[in-house]
Amino acid sequence: MTRRAVLIGTGIGLANRVLPNSFFNDLLGEDVDTWLKENVEIYERRWCDELQSTSTLCLDAALMALERADIGPEKLNLIIVATDTPEYISPSTASIVQYKLGAINAATFDVNTACAGFVSALDTAAKYIVADDQYEYVLVIGAYAMSRYLNPRDKKTVTLFADGAGAAVLKAEKTAERGYLYGLQMTQGQYYDWMGIYAGGARQPLNHDLVAAGEHYLKFVRKFPKELNPRMWTMMANRVLDHIGHRPEDVKLFLMTQININSIRETMDRLSLPHDRALAIMHRYGYTGSAAIPTALHHALSEGKIRDGDLIMLIGSGGGLAFAASAMIV
Repeated sequence: MTRRAVLIGTGIGLANRVLPNSFFNDLLGEDVDTWLKENVEIYERRWCDELQSTSTLCLDAALMALERADIGPEKLNLIIVATDTPEYISPSTASIVQYKLGAINAATFDVNTACAGFVSALDTAAKYIVADDQYEYVLVIGAYAMSRYLNPRDKKTVTLFADGAGAAVLKAEKTAERGYLYGLQMTQGQYYDWMGIYAGGARQPLNHDLVAAGEHYLKFVRKFPKELNPRMWTMMANRVLDHIGHRPEDVKLFLMTQININSIRETMDRLSLPHDRALAIMHRYGYTGSAAIPTALHHALSEGKIRDGDLIMLIGSGGGLAFAASAMIV
């Protein structure tokens, strides 16, 4: 039997402030609620309160995932946090989580492939487990506190992005029946300067003038081709499924980046599958970046939308542009 990474627990960390679309009608002085409902199907989202941050969301998600996995934090050998809104530029957010969890035997690192981060980190964690038998339990977290980087006057960003965290515990098992099957990561770096947070790093260290000009906020610099995500997601899904000897109709549920409901539906059309084969959670969470896919995974398991033995696919994309796709049997 093959040594595989098996999913044994999931959890979510929720931001405390619940903001309906009407909040942004008042903030911006215009009706954005109608557009949000009709075009992206977002009705409300959650933002951190003053006591929350990326690491607190991670901890909430991790504690729930460990409880559902029925293991203590001392069992963990590795913690990977996927985020592009880290607690600090340095040190890693994962090191904070390790200490506050009491995961005394876990190594740590962060991954930043923006909104593809959780799927990238999951693929990385699974390959650690397969390649090296010192890794028995790995905690993977996707976390997002993008509300701290939103310009309150920019309706293109402030109405969409939100905060949250999702976690998964992987266990090494020798099995042919379940577990992580295959993952694929790709990048189209020509889009690196189309969307991002461009001040605050080594290229443009923050100073008073940059903050006053709002350069520390998330920016959409150029509009991405609307067919880009559906085309890439479809191609990657087919490549992963070809590798493991399956077809799209064999997949019980697709969990994809949650920024645009129409991109998800177009991908299902390209795969000749019904729209309900992909789970959408943006309606009540907004867009939570690297937290979106693990949050959807947690809901799918908790609500019985996927069960033991089901084949699922996770497909993420994010700034850079980074893309990641994975297949596993839960």
